[in-house]
Amino acid sequence: MGPPVTRTMRWVSRIAAIDRAAWNRLALPVTTPFLEWDWLWLMETSGSVAPGSGWIPQHLTVWAENELIAAAPLYVKSHSGGEFVFDHAWAEAAGRLGVDYYPKLVGMSPFTPLIGYRFLTAPGEDEKGLTAEMLAEIDAFCRRHDLSGASFLFADPLWAEAVSGSGYSAWVHPSFGWVNESFSGFEDYLSVFNSNQRRNIRRERAQLRRAGVRVEMVSGSELPRELYAHMYRLYARTNDQFGPWGCRYLTPEFFDLLPARFGHRLVFAVARSLSAGAAPIGMSMCAVKGDHLYGRYWGCLEEVEFLHFEACYYSPIEWAITRGLSRFDPGAGGGHKLRRGFQLTPNLSLHRFQHPALRRVMERHIGAINRREQEEIAAINRELPLRRQSS
Repeated sequence: MGPPVTRTMRWVSRIAAIDRAAWNRLALPVTTPFLEWDWLWLMETSGSVAPGSGWIPQHLTVWAENELIAAAPLYVKSHSGGEFVFDHAWAEAAGRLGVDYYPKLVGMSPFTPLIGYRFLTAPGEDEKGLTAEMLAEIDAFCRRHDLSGASFLFADPLWAEAVSGSGYSAWVHPSFGWVNESFSGFEDYLSVFNSNQRRNIRRERAQLRRAGVRVEMVSGSELPRELYAHMYRLYARTNDQFGPWGCRYLTPEFFDLLPARFGHRLVFAVARSLSAGAAPIGMSMCAVKGDHLYGRYWGCLEEVEFLHFEACYYSPIEWAITRGLSRFDPGAGGGHKLRRGFQLTPNLSLHRFQHPALRRVMERHIGAINRREQEEIAAINRELPLRRQSS
């Protein structure tokens, strides 16, 4: 046997400093596309993720000699914006204890409230051992830099289960999800609803067609380049409508670079009106990896009744069924998803605070918080407009 391979850990402030192929050897096998090098590179290179926006990249990498064997996308945060995990109660608790809550360290794909975050490890490596070593290094990093702690958001469920046994508290949140029950087509999908909601959905789609609006699903590689700039304008308009509660972090440069770097992962619902000009009146952007569809951004030039439902739900679901995709994660927010086939499912964030008193507060209360959240998820799902088993 040769000498043992030396492992070293390095903190990297730019994803561009890491070889794309080396990173993607770790990222491509995982379910989510939003930990791949190109997506993270787009965030940073476009200026969307930067100190000025309160997101400072600090990626942890593990090397065996000169080979990258593990990595974790991480960001130092000076606020909680763009995370979609609303931790203001913990920030308030910290304030009452006289503890600084910011800055903090966050592991997630920025502005991407979609389940799947995890540490990336090379095939064949000791994932459990590497995860433990990385968690220890993250803990030491937080102490060295006076960070309040580390959080991993929208965690991969199996990975979260392992990490929650390593001193991290798991916090339950509601997510939306659609599952393809081997539907033969959209009408077959409608059969899961009760008769009243089936009529409502058919009526909504028919009314949009009568208004002269048509929605077409177009792959990112086939979408004309100028429509990526149009997508930015729609994205910006949507976020501006929410004022200070919006999440407008992505720059025009992000959408300009998007087709070359990530277009192969994308599909767009493009809505055109027979009475309008050439520009689409609305668009939604989704990403595809394996048999999963992920909803990301949406916007419209004018308010057309039921257009949002068609572009963000019905057309993508119909497209997913025809291609045999198994799941559709539409992202955060929007109770109207519940009446259109998306059920609530729990997702987990993982938290470890450095200050012992704040850590005790979370550990003392998180069990009751999670039980209430699970009960509410179950109660809401019982009220969905689905066909009862006895009918």
